[in-house]
Amino acid sequence: MTNQIKIAVVGIGRWGVHLLRNFLEHPQVKVVAVVDPNPERLVTVKRQYKLDDTVLLTTEWQVIKQVTGLEAVVIATPASTHYSLITDALNWGYHVLAEKPLTLDPRECWQLCQLAEKQQRQLMVDHTYLFHPAVERGQAVVRGGELGDLRYGYACRTHLGPVRQDVDALWDLAIHDIAIFNSWLGQMPVSVQATGRVWLQQEDKGRRAQGKGHSAKGIEKSNSQCPMPNAQSPTPPLSDLIWATLTYSNGFQASIHLCWLNPDKQRRLAVVGSRGSLIFDEMASASPLTLFNGEIEVQENQFIPVNQSQKVLQIETSEPLKRVCDRFIDCVCNQTPCVVSSGWVATELVQILAALTQSLNQDGKPVFLDKNCYLFASSE
Repeated sequence: MTNQIKIAVVGIGRWGVHLLRNFLEHPQVKVVAVVDPNPERLVTVKRQYKLDDTVLLTTEWQVIKQVTGLEAVVIATPASTHYSLITDALNWGYHVLAEKPLTLDPRECWQLCQLAEKQQRQLMVDHTYLFHPAVERGQAVVRGGELGDLRYGYACRTHLGPVRQDVDALWDLAIHDIAIFNSWLGQMPVSVQATGRVWLQQEDKGRRAQGKGHSAKGIEKSNSQCPMPNAQSPTPPLSDLIWATLTYSNGFQASIHLCWLNPDKQRRLAVVGSRGSLIFDEMASASPLTLFNGEIEVQENQFIPVNQSQKVLQIETSEPLKRVCDRFIDCVCNQTPCVVSSGWVATELVQILAALTQSLNQDGKPVFLDKNCYLFASSE
């Protein structure tokens, strides 16, 4: 096919190989380079995907500048490397699709968004859940008023490992559920709180382990991991368990339970309203999205459940990551930002995570978010 968009994939670890697979299968794309600091990985993907000799395989990030006609890069490296890599890519004139989170610091995210606009390049972040058919259908249900007056929400994301040594359970897991709540509600929280517990990694391993496996040959390391409001503060231990609360301007509150030390694997999120509840459960065998109708009616001082029903919502069967890749190519071809998962959307999510980290480090004190200047203010 002529006029294919030439792309380089940077980082072919657990998630990067899925991005590589999708772009290799995309009819509008020609993968012309693959970058990874581990030469054995390069050999493996060349054999696995039958890459021909025209595809550049390199451990050196800077080498991609030599690729003629390269238009976009896909970055699937540790978040600690994102700022420097994305800055380079945008300055070199490439469109960028980056794995989430965009960076570990909302100020860096803001700078990257500004740079992308200055360079007139597209910056999109792979928040895959925002492209999940169940999440898209759920947004229509919630915003369409089918649940009545929205009251509260909850989410649970637990498993027994893998245990990260670069970020805590908050930064590892929370971004998915926060993105879904924001999408369904159509707004960003105004304040957050978080508490946690540490069992496995009492010492500060986060700073020592950052960028593990990606520090060699041109893929640089950042100087920080979980962002702190005060750069001089010591980095705390990595929490295995997190309880987080998001409060929105309309009074809606969402509670999130996160743990990588729990054999009861759960991937469940719910929004509860006056007329029913919407449940997104990835572990459900029939369908991940179920609408439970029901409300309470007062009859002679008795509270009676009425109008109860249960409906499994049918959704489109398609791979969310493929839809991410399709949207990125569409944005590049039409020079149009991705409203669903732009750099600015990613910046808001990183801001929320950073504010939750501040609350976590202050024993659960509420932290208020300033959407305009990306600063945080603890309550007195």
